Amino acid sequence: MFLLSDILFLVVYYVVGYRRRVTRDNLAACFPDKSERERRCIERRYYRYLCDLLVEGVYNALFASPLYLKRHYRLVNRQLVDRYYEQGRTVILMSAHYGNWEYMVSSLNMQFLHHGVGVGKPLDDKSVAAFITRRRTRYGTQVVDQTDVRDHVAFFHSHHVPCALMMLSDQSPSNPYRSYWTTFLGRDTAFLYGAEHFARQYDYPVIYYTVQRVRRGHYQVTFSLLCERPLQVPQYSIVESYVRRLEEQIRRQPEFWLWSHRRWKLTRNGRIRKDGTIKIINP
Repeated sequence: MFLLSDILFLVVYYVVGYRRRVTRDNLAACFPDKSERERRCIERRYYRYLCDLLVEGVYNALFASPLYLKRHYRLVNRQLVDRYYEQGRTVILMSAHYGNWEYMVSSLNMQFLHHGVGVGKPLDDKSVAAFITRRRTRYGTQVVDQTDVRDHVAFFHSHHVPCALMMLSDQSPSNPYRSYWTTFLGRDTAFLYGAEHFARQYDYPVIYYTVQRVRRGHYQVTFSLLCERPLQVPQYSIVESYVRRLEEQIRRQPEFWLWSHRRWKLTRNGRIRKDGTIKIINP
């Protein structure tokens, strides 16, 4: 499988140059203290991993069994999450597009005692979206679009169904006025507020999980508590704690984050177009 990834890397990086300009601009802006040579090294390691991620994703979608996923995506301290199930409480699992997040989506429901629910953005291509959703949910995970997540969370809460809500909160928000703004990797950055919103609305504990690649194709996941009683902490402190954990993780091993994504598309009053101009968004 990884021989194919090695070949794919040569094509994607050297021949096609997939989003290489986006990646270089992101790395230059986030790591101005590093030399050009150091950033190129991170860039190549990132593209090598991106190709690993692609072949792992295809294998996961088509062939990965429950046993395969449990062996290749190992939860180190799941008991931190399980104790809230025993209390009948839903938990919010916050992480990012770091490591192989698709393994977590596919195995979420079978790895935990909670009912596993993955929250994500809807895809534009409906046929592709339907296929991906079928493969993600084949082992019991429920996938919910951001557009109707409120109704689902309210339903689970009212029917006392303890869920593990997986929320990858590093995606670029669509509205600058409904985002939480902070400094992230040295840049003014908008973050989704949804995870903290639900935590505070229903008093759900929030847990951050760190994904570490042990070797090619093998990951271990470690959980740490961000907040147990959201109503007892200041507003925005949960998402700020999340940002700091993620930033620390990326600085430690930057090649495993999604650098080819146009993460910094927003300004505080608009959206940056691909040509560099700004489209003003009214409040």
